[in-house]
Amino acid sequence: MTASTTQSPSTAPARTGPAAGRRSPTGSSLARQVMGEAGIGIALLALVTVFALVAPKFATSANLTNIATEITLNTMLAVGMTFVILVGGIDLSVGAVMALAAVVAGEVLTSGGFPAAIAVPLAVLVAAGTGMLCGLVNGFVSERWRVPSFIVTLGMLNMARGAALEFTDAKTLYDFPPGFTRFGTSTLLGVPALFWIALLMVLVGHLVLTRTVFGRLVFAIGGNEEAVRLSGHRTGLVKVVVYVIAGFAVGIAAVTYMARLSIASPIIGSGYELSAIAAVVIGGASLSGGKGSMVGTLLGACLLGVLTNGLLLMGVSDFQRQIITGAVIVVAVVVDHYRGRLANRLPVARIDDRAAA
Repeated sequence: MTASTTQSPSTAPARTGPAAGRRSPTGSSLARQVMGEAGIGIALLALVTVFALVAPKFATSANLTNIATEITLNTMLAVGMTFVILVGGIDLSVGAVMALAAVVAGEVLTSGGFPAAIAVPLAVLVAAGTGMLCGLVNGFVSERWRVPSFIVTLGMLNMARGAALEFTDAKTLYDFPPGFTRFGTSTLLGVPALFWIALLMVLVGHLVLTRTVFGRLVFAIGGNEEAVRLSGHRTGLVKVVVYVIAGFAVGIAAVTYMARLSIASPIIGSGYELSAIAAVVIGGASLSGGKGSMVGTLLGACLLGVLTNGLLLMGVSDFQRQIITGAVIVVAVVVDHYRGRLANRLPVARIDDRAAA
C-alpha cells in the first residue's frame, strides 16, 4: 500500500514545500481553538475581577508587577512543555534539569576564570546546552527503544537531580556578577525585563507552530503519527527535536531563576514540571497530543499565577491553595471536553487550502 492511499489529509500534511507550512486548519478545529482561548481569557478576566474586589492590594501596580515576575518562569517551562504535549509526550524532568543547568551555569559565573562580559553569555550558552543535551537524551531514548516518555523523563529527573547535587556537593552557588543580577530585577516599560523574554519565547513558539512545516508536523504527529510516517516524514526525528526544544526552554528558565534570585541551588525546581503541565492543560492542550496553542499556554500560566497570588492575598493557606489549584485543573479539562463537543457541532466549512496559500 502506498503512502498516498494511507495518508489522512486531516492529520498529516501531504505537501512538504513552503505551501505546506501555510496550510490552514479545518474550520471546526479553528473554531475549537478560538473558543478555547476565548474561554480561558474570559475565565482569567473573571478571576482578576473577583480578586480585585475582594483583595484590595491585588490591583496595585506593585502586585501586578509581582504577578508578571512570578509567572515568568512557569511560562518559559510551559512553552517547551507545549511542544512535548502536542506530540503526545510528557516531560517530568524539567524541574531537575533546570537545577542541573543552573548549577553548571552558576559554576561558570563564580569560577573567576572569565571576565563578566564573557562569563554571562557563556553561562547562558552552558545552561541552554545542558538543557538541550538532557532533552536530546530524553527524545533519543524514547524514540530509539520505544520507551514511554513518562518513564524516560522520570529517570532523567533522578539523574539530573543527582548530578546537580554531586556537581555542587549539595551546596548553593551565589555571588554572581552585579550586572547579571541587576538585569534580573530590572523593568522595561514598567514590566519586568524577564517577563518580556518569556513573551518573546511564546511568540517564537507560536510562529514555529503556526507558520512552519515543522509546526504542522508537530500537530499532525500528535493527531495521527502513523499517517505522518506513512506519508514519508521522519516522525522520530521531529519528536527528538521537540524534546531538545523543551530542554532549551528549561535552560533559559534556569538562567532566569539565577538572575532573579541571585542563587543557583541543586534543589530548585521541585514540582515545577507539574506547574508547567498544568499551564499547558489549562490552556486547552490535550494530553493525548495534537491539540493546543502557545496563546492558550500563556493564558493558562497567567491564570495559575493570578490564582496563586490572589489566594495568597486572601490569606488562604498553602495546603488549601494546592487543593484549589488541583480542582481548577480538573475543571479545566472537563470544561474543555464539553467545549470541544460543542465546537464539533458548529456548521463551519473546511477552509480551502488554495485560498489560504
